Amino acid sequence: MTFVTTKDGVNIFYKDWGPKDAQPIMFHHGWPLSADDWDAQMLFFLGQGYRVIAHDRRGHGRSSQVGDGHDMDHYAADASAVAESLDLKNAIHVGHSTGGGEVARYVARYGQPQGRVAKAVLVSAVPPLMVKTDHNPGGTPIDVFDGFRAALAANRAQFFLDVASGPFYGFNRPGAKISQGVIRNWWRQGMMGSAKAHYDGIKAFSETDQTEDLKAITVPTFCIQGDDDQVVPYRNAVELQVKLIKSSTLKVYAGLSHGLLTVNADRVNPDLLAFIRG
Repeated sequence: MTFVTTKDGVNIFYKDWGPKDAQPIMFHHGWPLSADDWDAQMLFFLGQGYRVIAHDRRGHGRSSQVGDGHDMDHYAADASAVAESLDLKNAIHVGHSTGGGEVARYVARYGQPQGRVAKAVLVSAVPPLMVKTDHNPGGTPIDVFDGFRAALAANRAQFFLDVASGPFYGFNRPGAKISQGVIRNWWRQGMMGSAKAHYDGIKAFSETDQTEDLKAITVPTFCIQGDDDQVVPYRNAVELQVKLIKSSTLKVYAGLSHGLLTVNADRVNPDLLAFIRG
Protein backbone atom coordinates (compact mmCIF):
# COMPACT_ATOMS: atom_id res chain seq x y z
CA MET A 1 0.00 0.00 0.00
CA THR A 2 1.10 3.58 -0.63
CA PHE A 3 1.57 6.09 2.19
CA VAL A 4 2.87 9.60 2.81
CA THR A 5 4.26 10.37 6.26
CA THR A 6 3.35 13.80 7.62
CA LYS A 7 5.63 16.08 9.63
CA ASP A 8 4.06 14.81 12.86
CA GLY A 9 4.63 11.17 11.89
CA VAL A 10 1.17 10.15 10.65
CA ASN A 11 1.00 7.69 7.76
CA ILE A 12 -1.60 8.83 5.24
CA PHE A 13 -2.80 6.17 2.79
CA TYR A 14 -3.51 7.21 -0.79
CA LYS A 15 -4.47 5.81 -4.19
CA ASP A 16 -2.85 7.22 -7.33
CA TRP A 17 -4.22 5.91 -10.63
CA GLY A 18 -3.70 6.95 -14.23
CA PRO A 19 -0.96 8.61 -16.31
CA LYS A 20 1.44 10.60 -14.18
CA ASP A 21 1.62 13.32 -16.84
CA ALA A 22 -2.18 13.75 -16.99
CA GLN A 23 -3.99 16.55 -15.18
CA PRO A 24 -4.56 15.37 -11.58
CA ILE A 25 -7.86 15.31 -9.74
CA MET A 26 -7.54 14.84 -5.98
CA PHE A 27 -10.59 13.69 -4.03
CA HIS A 28 -11.25 14.42 -0.33
CA HIS A 29 -13.80 12.16 1.39
CA GLY A 30 -16.46 12.89 3.97
CA TRP A 31 -16.92 11.80 7.58
CA PRO A 32 -16.45 8.97 8.66
CA LEU A 33 -15.50 7.38 5.33
CA SER A 34 -12.37 6.76 3.24
CA ALA A 35 -10.92 7.11 -0.24
CA ASP A 36 -13.14 4.19 -1.26
CA ASP A 37 -16.17 6.49 -1.19
CA TRP A 38 -14.90 7.99 -4.46
CA ASP A 39 -15.05 4.74 -6.49
CA ALA A 40 -17.71 6.08 -8.87
CA GLN A 41 -15.68 9.22 -9.57
CA MET A 42 -12.21 7.62 -9.63
CA LEU A 43 -13.22 5.11 -12.29
CA PHE A 44 -15.18 7.66 -14.32
CA PHE A 45 -12.39 10.25 -14.48
CA LEU A 46 -9.72 7.61 -15.00
CA GLY A 47 -11.69 6.60 -18.09
CA GLN A 48 -11.64 10.23 -19.23
CA GLY A 49 -7.83 10.28 -19.18
CA TYR A 50 -7.20 12.03 -15.87
CA ARG A 51 -4.81 11.10 -13.08
CA VAL A 52 -6.96 10.44 -10.00
CA ILE A 53 -5.80 10.55 -6.39
CA ALA A 54 -7.72 9.92 -3.18
CA HIS A 55 -6.41 9.61 0.37
CA ASP A 56 -7.74 8.40 3.70
CA ARG A 57 -7.90 11.20 6.27
CA ARG A 58 -5.88 10.60 9.44
CA GLY A 59 -7.75 8.19 11.70
CA HIS A 60 -9.90 7.04 8.78
CA GLY A 61 -9.64 4.03 6.48
CA ARG A 62 -6.08 2.73 6.22
CA SER A 63 -4.30 5.81 7.58
CA SER A 64 -2.76 5.86 11.06
CA GLN A 65 -5.24 5.73 13.93
CA VAL A 66 -3.56 8.49 15.90
CA GLY A 67 -5.14 10.05 18.98
CA ASP A 68 -4.84 13.69 18.03
CA GLY A 69 -4.90 16.13 15.13
CA HIS A 70 -8.51 15.46 14.19
CA ASP A 71 -9.26 19.03 13.17
CA MET A 72 -9.51 21.01 9.95
CA ASP A 73 -5.98 22.44 10.25
CA HIS A 74 -4.41 18.98 10.35
CA TYR A 75 -6.76 17.65 7.66
CA ALA A 76 -5.60 20.38 5.28
CA ALA A 77 -1.94 19.95 6.21
CA ASP A 78 -2.19 16.19 5.62
CA ALA A 79 -3.80 16.76 2.21
CA SER A 80 -0.96 19.14 1.39
CA ALA A 81 1.59 16.50 2.41
CA VAL A 82 0.09 14.15 -0.18
CA ALA A 83 -0.07 16.83 -2.89
CA GLU A 84 3.52 17.92 -2.22
CA SER A 85 4.86 14.36 -2.08
CA LEU A 86 3.25 13.58 -5.45
CA ASP A 87 4.18 17.06 -6.74
CA LEU A 88 0.64 17.65 -8.01
CA LYS A 89 0.33 20.75 -10.17
CA ASN A 90 -2.59 22.29 -12.06
CA ALA A 91 -4.77 20.03 -9.92
CA ILE A 92 -8.51 19.97 -9.39
CA HIS A 93 -9.47 19.33 -5.76
CA VAL A 94 -12.91 17.83 -5.11
CA GLY A 95 -14.28 17.54 -1.58
CA HIS A 96 -17.48 16.01 -0.23
CA SER A 97 -19.05 17.07 3.08
CA THR A 98 -16.20 17.27 5.65
CA GLY A 99 -13.86 16.80 2.71
CA GLY A 100 -15.28 20.01 1.30
CA GLY A 101 -14.08 21.80 4.41
CA GLU A 102 -10.72 20.14 3.96
CA VAL A 103 -10.56 21.36 0.35
CA ALA A 104 -11.49 24.92 1.31
CA ARG A 105 -8.75 25.14 3.94
CA TYR A 106 -6.19 23.32 1.78
CA VAL A 107 -6.79 25.57 -1.23
CA ALA A 108 -6.72 28.76 0.86
CA ARG A 109 -3.65 27.92 2.97
CA TYR A 110 -1.55 25.61 0.79
CA GLY A 111 -2.76 24.96 -2.74
CA GLN A 112 -3.11 28.55 -3.95
CA PRO A 113 0.01 29.93 -2.21
CA GLN A 114 2.04 27.04 -3.70
CA GLY A 115 0.48 27.50 -7.14
CA ARG A 116 -0.73 23.88 -7.28
CA VAL A 117 -4.50 24.33 -7.76
CA ALA A 118 -6.41 24.97 -10.99
CA LYS A 119 -9.99 24.53 -9.77
CA ALA A 120 -12.00 23.34 -6.77
CA VAL A 121 -15.29 21.52 -6.31
CA LEU A 122 -17.32 21.56 -3.09
CA VAL A 123 -20.00 18.85 -2.93
CA SER A 124 -22.55 18.93 -0.11
CA ALA A 125 -19.75 20.62 1.81
CA VAL A 126 -19.82 21.80 5.44
CA PRO A 127 -18.42 25.36 5.03
CA PRO A 128 -18.87 28.06 6.01
CA LEU A 129 -20.20 26.84 9.40
CA MET A 130 -22.66 24.12 10.35
CA VAL A 131 -23.45 24.83 13.99
CA LYS A 132 -26.04 27.42 14.97
CA THR A 133 -24.59 30.53 16.63
CA ASP A 134 -25.67 34.14 17.13
CA HIS A 135 -23.81 34.97 13.90
CA ASN A 136 -25.09 31.84 12.11
CA PRO A 137 -28.79 31.65 13.03
CA GLY A 138 -29.57 29.25 10.18
CA GLY A 139 -27.16 26.62 11.48
CA THR A 140 -27.87 23.27 13.12
CA PRO A 141 -28.29 23.38 16.93
CA ILE A 142 -25.35 22.04 18.94
CA ASP A 143 -27.72 19.52 20.58
CA VAL A 144 -27.84 17.63 17.26
CA PHE A 145 -24.07 17.20 17.22
CA ASP A 146 -24.04 16.29 20.91
CA GLY A 147 -26.52 13.57 19.97
CA PHE A 148 -24.15 12.32 17.26
CA ARG A 149 -21.35 12.08 19.83
CA ALA A 150 -23.55 10.27 22.35
CA ALA A 151 -24.76 7.77 19.76
CA LEU A 152 -21.24 7.13 18.49
CA ALA A 153 -19.87 6.58 21.98
CA ALA A 154 -22.76 4.29 22.95
CA ASN A 155 -22.80 2.03 19.87
CA ARG A 156 -20.78 3.25 16.90
CA ALA A 157 -21.63 0.24 14.74
CA GLN A 158 -25.38 0.73 15.13
CA PHE A 159 -25.13 4.49 14.74
CA PHE A 160 -23.27 4.13 11.46
CA LEU A 161 -25.81 1.60 10.21
CA ASP A 162 -28.64 4.00 11.09
CA VAL A 163 -27.00 6.92 9.27
CA ALA A 164 -26.28 4.95 6.10
CA SER A 165 -29.70 3.30 5.94
CA GLY A 166 -31.51 6.55 6.71
CA PRO A 167 -30.68 10.20 6.06
CA PHE A 168 -27.29 9.99 4.32
CA TYR A 169 -28.65 8.62 1.03
CA GLY A 170 -32.28 9.58 1.59
CA PHE A 171 -33.19 5.92 2.04
CA ASN A 172 -35.68 7.02 4.71
CA ARG A 173 -37.78 8.84 2.11
CA PRO A 174 -41.02 7.30 0.78
CA GLY A 175 -40.40 5.35 -2.41
CA ALA A 176 -36.61 5.47 -2.08
CA LYS A 177 -34.69 2.85 -4.05
CA ILE A 178 -32.66 1.29 -1.23
CA SER A 179 -29.31 -0.40 -1.91
CA GLN A 180 -28.08 -2.77 0.79
CA GLY A 181 -24.69 -2.81 -0.91
CA VAL A 182 -24.35 0.97 -0.58
CA ILE A 183 -25.41 0.79 3.09
CA ARG A 184 -22.94 -1.99 3.86
CA ASN A 185 -20.12 -0.23 2.04
CA TRP A 186 -20.72 2.98 4.03
CA TRP A 187 -20.72 0.96 7.25
CA ARG A 188 -17.57 -0.94 6.21
CA GLN A 189 -15.66 2.26 5.51
CA GLY A 190 -16.75 3.85 8.76
CA MET A 191 -15.83 0.86 10.90
CA MET A 192 -12.36 0.70 9.32
CA GLY A 193 -11.55 3.99 11.01
CA SER A 194 -10.91 5.08 14.57
CA ALA A 195 -13.70 5.87 17.02
CA LYS A 196 -11.53 8.68 18.44
CA ALA A 197 -11.03 10.25 15.01
CA HIS A 198 -14.74 10.01 14.28
CA TYR A 199 -15.73 11.42 17.68
CA ASP A 200 -13.37 14.38 17.39
CA GLY A 201 -14.28 14.83 13.74
CA ILE A 202 -17.84 15.82 14.69
CA LYS A 203 -16.49 18.98 16.30
CA ALA A 204 -14.19 19.58 13.32
CA PHE A 205 -16.96 19.44 10.72
CA SER A 206 -19.63 21.22 12.75
CA GLU A 207 -17.84 23.98 14.68
CA THR A 208 -15.05 25.12 12.32
CA ASP A 209 -15.86 28.55 10.91
CA GLN A 210 -14.44 28.58 7.39
CA THR A 211 -15.79 31.91 6.23
CA GLU A 212 -12.29 33.31 5.73
CA ASP A 213 -11.17 30.18 3.85
CA LEU A 214 -14.00 30.67 1.36
CA LYS A 215 -13.25 34.37 0.96
CA ALA A 216 -9.60 33.53 0.21
CA ILE A 217 -10.38 31.13 -2.65
CA THR A 218 -9.77 32.73 -6.05
CA VAL A 219 -9.64 29.68 -8.36
CA PRO A 220 -12.85 28.72 -10.22
CA THR A 221 -15.03 26.73 -7.83
CA PHE A 222 -18.10 24.56 -8.49
CA CYS A 223 -20.47 24.38 -5.51
CA ILE A 224 -23.13 21.66 -5.72
CA GLN A 225 -25.64 20.05 -3.39
CA GLY A 226 -29.00 18.30 -3.33
CA ASP A 227 -31.96 20.22 -1.92
CA ASP A 228 -33.06 17.12 0.03
CA ASP A 229 -29.76 16.95 1.93
CA GLN A 230 -30.73 15.83 5.45
CA VAL A 231 -27.15 16.06 6.77
CA VAL A 232 -25.91 19.48 5.65
CA PRO A 233 -28.78 21.96 5.10
CA TYR A 234 -28.14 23.43 1.66
CA ARG A 235 -29.36 26.95 2.36
CA ASN A 236 -26.75 27.27 5.10
CA ALA A 237 -24.02 25.68 3.00
CA VAL A 238 -23.89 25.80 -0.79
CA GLU A 239 -25.95 29.01 -1.08
CA LEU A 240 -23.57 30.80 1.29
CA GLN A 241 -20.49 29.31 -0.36
CA VAL A 242 -21.21 30.96 -3.68
CA LYS A 243 -21.72 34.31 -1.96
CA LEU A 244 -18.30 34.09 -0.32
CA ILE A 245 -16.15 32.54 -3.08
CA LYS A 246 -15.12 35.09 -5.70
CA SER A 247 -15.25 32.86 -8.79
CA SER A 248 -17.95 30.29 -8.08
CA THR A 249 -20.75 28.46 -9.86
CA LEU A 250 -23.80 27.01 -8.12
CA LYS A 251 -25.88 23.96 -8.94
CA VAL A 252 -28.62 22.62 -6.66
CA TYR A 253 -30.11 19.23 -7.59
CA ALA A 254 -33.82 18.90 -6.88
CA GLY A 255 -34.64 15.98 -4.62
CA LEU A 256 -31.11 14.62 -4.23
CA SER A 257 -29.56 13.54 -0.95
CA HIS A 258 -26.28 14.13 0.86
CA GLY A 259 -24.90 10.97 -0.75
CA LEU A 260 -25.62 12.05 -4.33
CA LEU A 261 -22.06 11.25 -5.49
CA THR A 262 -22.77 7.56 -5.00
CA VAL A 263 -26.46 7.04 -5.69
CA ASN A 264 -26.69 9.70 -8.42
CA ALA A 265 -23.22 9.46 -9.95
CA ASP A 266 -24.76 9.15 -13.42
CA ARG A 267 -26.13 12.70 -13.05
CA VAL A 268 -23.32 14.33 -11.10
CA ASN A 269 -20.21 12.99 -12.87
CA PRO A 270 -21.00 14.56 -16.28
CA ASP A 271 -21.53 17.92 -14.57
CA LEU A 272 -18.19 17.62 -12.78
CA LEU A 273 -16.52 16.76 -16.07
CA ALA A 274 -18.10 19.75 -17.82
CA PHE A 275 -16.83 22.09 -15.09
CA ILE A 276 -13.35 20.62 -15.12
CA ARG A 277 -13.10 20.84 -18.90
CA GLY A 278 -14.73 24.25 -19.09
